[in-house]
Amino acid sequence: MSEKQVKDRIHKLVAQYFNLSQKKFRPGKDTVQYAGAVYDEDDLNAMVDAMLKGWFGLGVQGEALEEELAKYMGVKRVYLTNSGSSSDLLAVASLMSTQFAGHLNPGDEAITPICTFPTAVSSLVHNRLKPVFVDVDPETLNPRVEDIERAITKKTRLILLVHTLGNPNDMDGIMKLAKKHNLYVIEDNCDALGSTYKGKKTGTFGVFGTESFYPAHHMTTAGEGGAVILNDLRFLRITQGLREWGRACWCGAAGGGLHGVCGTRFQYKIDGEPYDHKYIFNQVGYNLKPVELQAAMGRVQLKKVPRFIKKRKENFKKYHKIFEEYEQYFILPKATPNSDPSWFAFPLTIREKAPFNRFDLTLYLEKHFVQTRPLFTGNIVKQPGYKNINHRVSGNPVNSNRIHSNTFFIGVYPGIEDIHIDYVHSTFKKFFKKYA
Repeated sequence: MSEKQVKDRIHKLVAQYFNLSQKKFRPGKDTVQYAGAVYDEDDLNAMVDAMLKGWFGLGVQGEALEEELAKYMGVKRVYLTNSGSSSDLLAVASLMSTQFAGHLNPGDEAITPICTFPTAVSSLVHNRLKPVFVDVDPETLNPRVEDIERAITKKTRLILLVHTLGNPNDMDGIMKLAKKHNLYVIEDNCDALGSTYKGKKTGTFGVFGTESFYPAHHMTTAGEGGAVILNDLRFLRITQGLREWGRACWCGAAGGGLHGVCGTRFQYKIDGEPYDHKYIFNQVGYNLKPVELQAAMGRVQLKKVPRFIKKRKENFKKYHKIFEEYEQYFILPKATPNSDPSWFAFPLTIREKAPFNRFDLTLYLEKHFVQTRPLFTGNIVKQPGYKNINHRVSGNPVNSNRIHSNTFFIGVYPGIEDIHIDYVHSTFKKFFKKYA
């Protein structure tokens, strides 16, 4: 058999295996996940093809996905990373780079929500910036513009936003503040791929946006992965270099042959001595790259993103209609004005006067095969690892403290069908019977 015939046979066997592995959901016996990767034989075979080519580091598939993702987002450049957490780290580190004239300095303040995901804050802490925490709105779960403005001091240089659970922030107000006070804005868009504010995709307003391709998110690249979105070409080589050990070379997968893309690979010098430009390091960097098979899967996933987003929105609307019946118990989520969220999940905040608490309800749900999650860290300064970091809390985070105690979410990801939603609804109804 020829190589093509063998590969075609492998593809057919992968498709056959995938189809045999699919199981029908059994209410009350199988778990309704809060999230999960949605993929098929096309995704698997794309990875098979990448592996059979024999190049496992980031290469042509990676460069293709970066171009396709940049086109989808409508931005100037995208760099793939190995996770959304690495994307946050890389975006902040780029602003700290001394290769950039307006760089941040250790001790500068960065305003960020106190209800968040930990690596949004750890990216600041690792770069010796001082997080300044602001409270969030109980319905949108994002900070209010007026609270951000009150937190600004002469030391403030950065606003690091998180579009919580896919709900966009008030980008008009925030970008006006940033312009007025000469602040950088980074958007953690890991929950919000495809969300829009006034028709413009979130992640494209600030100097950087970040994405996560962990299986829980809107698309995945073989389990892990992420991306940094560049809206300012001054960071083109800075960010690429930091992602790749701090290397000065920017040739990419093509390599440019013997003498590199620049044509002068062996004419560079260190202290007057000729040195291969591929091994000149002009920044203290990291290795934050994914691998080629991840990018291959990502290219297939990206084509499915519009369908995934449509399904997320449909599931969110169905849950919202269901829980309107129980508003005496819950504060329901509310989209930010002028926005169209690509929802990550459906959050519920138990009201103070409800006859039950979060522990009682979520334990009941989990015992009945309905997965739940709290809103990530809740109030992050209550978390053991973050109590003693150098930080400041602006104002009284009363909403965030309630969220810390009373908020959880259930899934709306594209793997959830009406049969799952009906089972989740019936499980809640059984729990509420005792309180009717």
